[in-house]
Amino acid sequence: MKQDMFEKIFKAICKSINSKTAKALIPLIDLTRKINNKPSIPIKEKLAEFDSPSLGDKVIMLHGVSVGEVVSLENLVKKIKSKFPDFKLVITTGTLTGQELAKKKYDKLADFITYFPLDIYEAVEKFLDKIKPSVILIAETEIWPNFAFCAKEKNIPLYIINGRISDKSYPSYLKFKKIFKIILNCFDGVFSQSELDNKRFISLGVDEKKALVMKNLKFEIERKKCDIFLNSASSKVFIAASTHKGEDEIALDAFKKLKEKNRTLKMILAPRHLTRLDEVEKLVKETGFKYGFRTKKDDFSNNDIIILDTLGELSKIYEIVDVAYIGGSFNKTGGHNPLEATIYSKPTVSGPSVKNFRDIYAILEREKASFVVKNKFEFYSILEKLFNDDEFYNEISKNCERCFLNQQGATEFVINKLKEIL
Repeated sequence: MKQDMFEKIFKAICKSINSKTAKALIPLIDLTRKINNKPSIPIKEKLAEFDSPSLGDKVIMLHGVSVGEVVSLENLVKKIKSKFPDFKLVITTGTLTGQELAKKKYDKLADFITYFPLDIYEAVEKFLDKIKPSVILIAETEIWPNFAFCAKEKNIPLYIINGRISDKSYPSYLKFKKIFKIILNCFDGVFSQSELDNKRFISLGVDEKKALVMKNLKFEIERKKCDIFLNSASSKVFIAASTHKGEDEIALDAFKKLKEKNRTLKMILAPRHLTRLDEVEKLVKETGFKYGFRTKKDDFSNNDIIILDTLGELSKIYEIVDVAYIGGSFNKTGGHNPLEATIYSKPTVSGPSVKNFRDIYAILEREKASFVVKNKFEFYSILEKLFNDDEFYNEISKNCERCFLNQQGATEFVINKLKEIL
């Protein structure tokens, strides 16, 4: 079958699904999610059944599907508001958690926050007619056929920014290359995180003239000056950050063993949820080490462990530590952002569950700036080497610094492209 005929048939199939079908499936979808203890999907909003916002004819639309993408857009959002004051900003997400975070994070920056429409042509058309975007920026790899077709037909500039195709997804994409080529040809530009991602997009049919490397928005974070004094100048400090139930014991056990060889070693324990403070204190008390609390202004002059029981201080306290364990990775949480520590050139160690930031860890591991371990034995082993082998520690620290430098410039790239487009 010729490509043009295949394209016509594919588009016809995509456009044949209607909103009535989606609405009919709502009860079944809700029941399935309820059984799996998940909240209901706001189908009506995803079908663009919301009141038309008063945005005018100058609108920049940014889409980040979930939490990781929403976080990565922070600096870009601020720059857009600064550089394009005459334009309204619309932010969309695909997931409930992404929506909640977007509303919390960008409530005062965005002019309208809503869900990305379901990929039903009727819903997409209704959505675009209500938003009337001047340009659409899709973060990472949200390749929806009807959305792309509709934007193209309405002559709305459509771009992928911070684009990536994972090792896991790439073979599957190649199997459906003919389909992806049709969809990707609707994009006016595909701007990738790396040369490898760029080559993968080109292999799927993106015109080389439209495919460029922009670096990675997730690395566009800034150091926060630490104004916390814990009297740790003569000691090395280990932090177990954003720990969840079951992880404090692993970190405390490793600290106990490390302290046998490093008598002056200190530890900061920062539970992810402060509702666990009583439980965490009990575990610390059982170790026999002297401990204190940040809220009581305790420091390391008389304590081995400080429990960080405050809000908003974790991201800057990394400046005064030496090595960081990033929690949520020895359970099924999926890990937390290691870059908050890496930006201070501090080596990070995580457990095997890092799905929330898989792309970030892939870069850090490739650059030998971070470690993802399989179990608590590997965990202790790498910590022991970082704390006792100065040459090894310095090498990893320099890798952290180099990794950040190599990824800089993504925000300015997008801003410059927007200036050309708008």
